[in-house]
Amino acid sequence: MRPLTHPSIDDITVEGILHALSDPVRVRIYAQLACAEGANSSCSAFLQVEDRCIPKSTLSQHFRALREAGLIRSERRGVEMLNTTRCDEIQQRFPGLLPAIMNAHAIQSGKPLPPAPGDPPGDKSPG
Repeated sequence: MRPLTHPSIDDITVEGILHALSDPVRVRIYAQLACAEGANSSCSAFLQVEDRCIPKSTLSQHFRALREAGLIRSERRGVEMLNTTRCDEIQQRFPGLLPAIMNAHAIQSGKPLPPAPGDPPGDKSPG
């Protein structure tokens, strides 16, 4: 099995992040991972996103795109792939970028995203 590669924080680009998060399914996956910050989430936890069943092969491609953009860190443990976000690192490199992207997606889609870690409780609905 091929080893997983993760870009260094210096190799992460705004263009790569924007490309990875240009897909609505990947934005929802990333938002859910960000809400579980500090916890490892397995890929199988995302077989259903927004009431849509996602084939494992498609899901693997989504996670690969997020990993190659530097948004997540993945680790194999047995037959599972565990994923965590790199929110803190990206926030230091590009302050405010991820919250702005997530907020714009929520407004455009009309679907509120789960609150990010550290956000005050309250209504996150767009509009």
